[in-house]
Amino acid sequence: MTTERVKTIADIARIAGVSKATVSRALNDSPLVSVATRERVGAIAREHGFEMNDSARRLSRRQSNVIALVTYPYQASETVPDAFALEIMSGLTAGLHAAGYDLLVIQIAPGDTSWISRYLDSGRVDGFVLLVAACTEEHLQTLVARDAPFAIWGLESDTRSYSTVTGDSFAGGRMATEHLLRTGHRRIAFIGGPMMVAEVQDRYDGYAAALGAAGIELDDSLVAYGDFSPESGAVRMRELLDDHGDIDAVFVCSDLMAVAAIEELDAHGRRVPDDVAVIGYDDIALAAHNDPPLTTVRQPGPLAGRLLAQSLIQFLTTGAVTHVSIPAELVVRESA
Repeated sequence: MTTERVKTIADIARIAGVSKATVSRALNDSPLVSVATRERVGAIAREHGFEMNDSARRLSRRQSNVIALVTYPYQASETVPDAFALEIMSGLTAGLHAAGYDLLVIQIAPGDTSWISRYLDSGRVDGFVLLVAACTEEHLQTLVARDAPFAIWGLESDTRSYSTVTGDSFAGGRMATEHLLRTGHRRIAFIGGPMMVAEVQDRYDGYAAALGAAGIELDDSLVAYGDFSPESGAVRMRELLDDHGDIDAVFVCSDLMAVAAIEELDAHGRRVPDDVAVIGYDDIALAAHNDPPLTTVRQPGPLAGRLLAQSLIQFLTTGAVTHVSIPAELVVRESA
């Protein structure tokens, strides 16, 4: 045996060419690490006389029983919180509680990845749940590189690195637009959330596919993007009305944006649904109580939260990666 002794997991990780998380799992015979890697890490540890102390072993086994929900910072300009995210949080909290876990909510900035190491290395959390609208490609790449346990809402993926739960946004966008077409509308506008968010793009693709199948040429000037806030829904609706007074329907990518769009239509003297039909997305609790009650595409937030909890806990306990898609359902009320 060499007389040189390594002092930390980081020393072994450097020698083995793997992450600290991988070393921790390997030294605890985790099924998340291949047999070959476990054997190589074990051999390095024995060669250098390394032994994990009890506190380090508890951290490596991730016994905090806390999951962090990663979200974006609250914006002072937003007068209404993200209702769909709150509904996901309610289901996530219930699902984690049933399994003996607690929920911690952390806010991140788009360009910051330091939170991943900060929460994992301190042992404060066992893993993360993310919403795709608050997650950048850099976040994903860093999480995967760190072998961080996490599950994400709103991103379709076939990777074996992390679990996903999604709604069928393409089908939702298509069925919303098909409903508007069936009810005689032809000048159908689209108001999306952030353009680069995968589920927004899928809803746009469904909208475009329905128009194409009906023989209606896609008019890019009828397409606008906001940021899921009610304020952005109102602004985009106002701009569309100013440029295209002949709009007879609009498909909006969130219920809160749709409610704001209806208020803007009313301010312009346009009746809903007589003059302009409106369809939202999510079916948050507010949708049924709006005036008029909102036609929308249902993707149940509480169910999504429970599925995210189940998927992440399953990964933590067995190493199994799952990909779940919740079917879209059109809920017809009075706005369209």
